[in-house]
Amino acid sequence: MSSMELSEASEGCIAVGSNSPLREISMGLEAASLVEEDGDGFAGLQELPVESTARRPECSRCSRPQKVCLCPFLPVHPLSVSTCLYIVQHPAEESRVLRTVPLLAACLPQDKCKVFIGRRFNEDRNPELAAVCRRPGTLILYPGSEADNLEEVASLPTPSPSSIIIIDGTWSQAKDIFYKNCIFRLPKQVQLKTNLSSQYVIRTQPTNTCLSTLECAAVALAIMEKNEAIQETILRPLQALCSFQIQHGAQIHHSKEHLLKNGLYDKPMPKNKRKLKKMELLVNNVKI
Repeated sequence: MSSMELSEASEGCIAVGSNSPLREISMGLEAASLVEEDGDGFAGLQELPVESTARRPECSRCSRPQKVCLCPFLPVHPLSVSTCLYIVQHPAEESRVLRTVPLLAACLPQDKCKVFIGRRFNEDRNPELAAVCRRPGTLILYPGSEADNLEEVASLPTPSPSSIIIIDGTWSQAKDIFYKNCIFRLPKQVQLKTNLSSQYVIRTQPTNTCLSTLECAAVALAIMEKNEAIQETILRPLQALCSFQIQHGAQIHHSKEHLLKNGLYDKPMPKNKRKLKKMELLVNNVKI
């Protein structure tokens, strides 16, 4: 429902006669006030009507509320891929409303997209993930000076099937997970060399070329499977999600890089010298 519709609905509720829920509440408050004046305190509040709240039913496939289900934009059948994705998700991402990982998982077979939630991972707590990290054909997608180009790695003969680990979280959360878990030093580190701009425009990214988890997975799978159609298929529900949100009042979020370069950054500049230096690098097109 749009903001205008909500406003009209609210006005309509106020205009209703004696059966209006607002009128019942108002009468209850008046009664409670009278009781309080008689010395009974807040006893009358116990008899006020309480409206129970219920979570909107969700689609079992895309994890979206059923009224805004994105299944029409998902592939009819899960994509046939040989590469297995292991998503290491920061706990804060699990509670976000507009997540991309459920859409990614809905595009793939269950055994090809597995999600591990947490901040710290080790051999004892996560034996399955640790075993994946030790596997020769496993790659971890994380940019950096030590990371190889994924396209070059994919062109080399590798053990089949391959596995890719992707960290899901903000850039600071992903950095914390990557550097504070030694098991993620075991796989070969790779990065994407692409000029693709993020289509996840309802969430602010550090730079124009920073991609969401779903977008990284779409590009990586297309490279590993040597099939560009995979990228288009996985991006389709994300495009639909952003389009729907914008049509219902969401604002387009430009990257922090774009805002700084165009003098549109309206937040106070950080006092921390390290953070301030990062912003200067963004403005000067230096990769951080």
